[in-house]
Amino acid sequence: MRRYGKNPDEDDIRVRPNRKGNRPRTNIRPKHEDASEGMVLTVDRGRLTCLVGDRTVIAMKARELGRKAAVVGDRVALVGDLSGAKDTLARIVRIEPRDSVLRRTADDDDPYERVVVANADQLAVVTALADPEPRPRLIDRCLVAAYDGGLEPLLVLTKSDLAPPDELLEMYGALGVPYIVTTREEFVDGRAADRVLEHLAGRTTAFVGHSGVGKTTLVNALVPEERRRITGHVNAVTGRGRHTTTSALALPLAVEGGGWVIDTPGVRSFGLNHVDPTRVINAFPDLVPGTEDCPRACSHDEPDCALDAWVEAGHADPARLLSLRRLLATRERRDGD
Repeated sequence: MRRYGKNPDEDDIRVRPNRKGNRPRTNIRPKHEDASEGMVLTVDRGRLTCLVGDRTVIAMKARELGRKAAVVGDRVALVGDLSGAKDTLARIVRIEPRDSVLRRTADDDDPYERVVVANADQLAVVTALADPEPRPRLIDRCLVAAYDGGLEPLLVLTKSDLAPPDELLEMYGALGVPYIVTTREEFVDGRAADRVLEHLAGRTTAFVGHSGVGKTTLVNALVPEERRRITGHVNAVTGRGRHTTTSALALPLAVEGGGWVIDTPGVRSFGLNHVDPTRVINAFPDLVPGTEDCPRACSHDEPDCALDAWVEAGHADPARLLSLRRLLATRERRDGD
């Protein structure tokens, strides 16, 4: 076999022709320093609608991003045709680091986590007090996901003319979660939207809720010029609503200070397999110092947990510890419990 040195005679080298006529592939990727900044508004079958300046642009994810997916709320860098004209397509070449992430799994045994929304400041958990009946375990799971992902929770209780909110509010009183209680009449005359807007200005708020609770109807009232499909009626037999929002969508608020609302599909379950209990405790700053003497890998719900002594010494309200343990225990329960 003939061996060649560093500088062989080119006449002696047999070069296999490139039948495709293109350049050989390289691992060096462009930095796209001239890419424009945008925000993902919605995702539909591989096409992403992004806001670039004051234009709405349709884009696709660049191949070099691999399996990394962009979600609603992501800040992205785009290249290509950014005119927003019909039948044009841009390319997302970079996804910027996220400030917060709302994630869920299909169930507690599912190892695959799904990012629902990125970079939201607040999670509005919408639940009806009747028709359909409230599901406290689902609310608990949404709260855990909010605390784990770095979002501040907000409870929006609807249909208070059908059932009183006292029992539900008492359950979450120790958590200090802000709340809004509305009636069906307030949904019709717009008062519900006005009251909710007071908590949304200048923030990005993701709305989640069980189907049929009025979530999308509320979002439609908050952003009337971006009207979504009106919610379907609640099934009288199952007590469940018909899904009317099939993909998350970010909508701008026309209020002083701006802001965004993100409508998400109605959920029937909210798996927490991805949640690290050590991050949930950070939502209870009055209890965090008491964990310093906890044993390694403490679940904060076992006989040797130092939080019991911390509370008994008067450093925190016992109701706060009970609330923390109830939230952490939601991973061991099913949503329908």
